[in-house]
Amino acid sequence: MAKLSEIVEYLDRELSIASIPDYPGALNGLQLESRGEVEKVVAAVDASLPVIEKAVEAEADLLVVHHGMFWQGAKPFTGALYEKIKLAMDAGLAIYSAHIPLDVHAKWGNNACLVKELGLTEVEPFFDWKGILLGLKGGFEGSRDELVKGLEKATSSQVHMCPGGTEEAGIVGVITGGAGSEVEAVAECGVDTFVTGEGPHWSFSLAEELGVNILYGGHYATETFGVRALVAALGEDFSVKGEFLDHPTGL
Repeated sequence: MAKLSEIVEYLDRELSIASIPDYPGALNGLQLESRGEVEKVVAAVDASLPVIEKAVEAEADLLVVHHGMFWQGAKPFTGALYEKIKLAMDAGLAIYSAHIPLDVHAKWGNNACLVKELGLTEVEPFFDWKGILLGLKGGFEGSRDELVKGLEKATSSQVHMCPGGTEEAGIVGVITGGAGSEVEAVAECGVDTFVTGEGPHWSFSLAEELGVNILYGGHYATETFGVRALVAALGEDFSVKGEFLDHPTGL
C-alpha cells in the first residue's frame, strides 16, 4: 500500500505538471482527493461516469486518466457531474488527470509509445505549441499502406486514411488525439504522412491539396498508450496493483 500524497508528488514531478501548458479545462494533477491510501490503481482515457463506475466496481483507490472531469470548463455540480463525484467520494476513489504532460512525456507519452509501436527511426520532437514541441517525427521504411497496417495493429482499431501524398510513408509525424486541424502546420515541418487520432472534415481535403497523407487512427485508440504505461510504472515503483479500464468511444 502506498500513500496518495507520495504518488501525486511523483506524478507531478515526472510529468512536469507545473511547467507544461495545457487547455484550461484540463486541470492537470490531482482532481479529487481521498483519505490517502492506495492499494490499487486503475487507468482510463476519460473520467466519465461509466469509467468511474468501473473503477469503483474494481475496488480501486486511484483512477489515473488522460481526459479529466472538467473538460467542458466550470459547471455546477449537478446531474452526471454530481453523480460521478459523489460516487467517487463515497467509494474513497481519488482521481488524477494528465493531458498534454502525458502526450509529450519521453517515456510514457502517447506519442512516444505509438512511435515505438510503429517502428519509426531517427525520431525527434517537432511542432511548436505554446513553447513546447508537441509531436514526434521520424522515418518509416515502407509504404503508407504498410504504415496503416502497423497503426491498426498498434491500436487494435480501424484506420481511416487520406492518401493525399506519395505511396511511400516517408517522414511520419505523430500527434495523438484531435490534431487533424493542424495538418498544414505539420506539413510545413517536413512531414509526408501525418498520424493523428481525428480531424475536422476539411482536414482531409486540405491534406490532398498539400500533398500529405493523413492516417486518422481514432482519438480514443491513439490515446490509450500513455495511461497504460503510467499505470504499469506506478505498479512497479509503488508496488501497487494496476489495471487498465477499456471504455472505447469509437471516435
